[in-house]
Amino acid sequence: MIIVNYTDIFLDFDDTLYDTHGNAVIALAETFEHFQLGQYFDDPEVFYDDYWKTNIDLWGRYSKGEITRDYLIVERFRHPLCVSETLRAKSEEGITEYPEGEHPISDAFRDYCLQVSDVFLDYCATKPGVIDGAHELMDYLKQKGYRLHMTSNGFHEVQYKKLRSCGLQDHFDTVILSEDAGVNKPSPLFFDYALKQSGAQKETTIMIGDNFQTDILGAKNAGLDTIFFNRWPEYPATEPVTHEVTSLKEIMNIL
Repeated sequence: MIIVNYTDIFLDFDDTLYDTHGNAVIALAETFEHFQLGQYFDDPEVFYDDYWKTNIDLWGRYSKGEITRDYLIVERFRHPLCVSETLRAKSEEGITEYPEGEHPISDAFRDYCLQVSDVFLDYCATKPGVIDGAHELMDYLKQKGYRLHMTSNGFHEVQYKKLRSCGLQDHFDTVILSEDAGVNKPSPLFFDYALKQSGAQKETTIMIGDNFQTDILGAKNAGLDTIFFNRWPEYPATEPVTHEVTSLKEIMNIL
């Protein structure tokens, strides 16, 4: 085995370090109460389940460049809200025309979806929850002298708030976001941008992430070594990786 002396580490943020899903579960319930959506849904779980299915699908399409940021923000709430027949009818009130291929939605309801999204993201961004071992790992890597670079497809205005909320903002030497790169992970262009912005070299950089498609295959195709943080057994690695772990603490035995 070739031993590589790494100097730089690219780290995914959402659901690798920051407990995005766990924090969002809490924020979604708060949003449901804020907008009194119980008047439209007898069972909140109907709304929650549709939100998660829709959100996973949209982020997958967004990472591939198939949809825009603006479409994602509106659609991830339009779809679950319109499970309610009452809200579906409201969403179509006053429509005269709409872009081909998009779901019919009035300007007023689009604004409503944006309001729901803004409140939800504000709730999300205030949550401090991290994945077990995140602070210990980041302290360890910093003390070892690695240069640490956050590499994320998350939205600019939200990611910096989440960094402050969870207390990890001072651990990163560079914050690299897809909105600044102009392209999302897993595109090799994202990793080219990340290398340029961080000043890192491919040969001495390793990528850590939980999403096999965007983080691991993206980095691998860009010529980087990888550590696959396999949190989701239902989504196993489909190709060989440099390292695979099931907890963040295991990474301390590698680096």
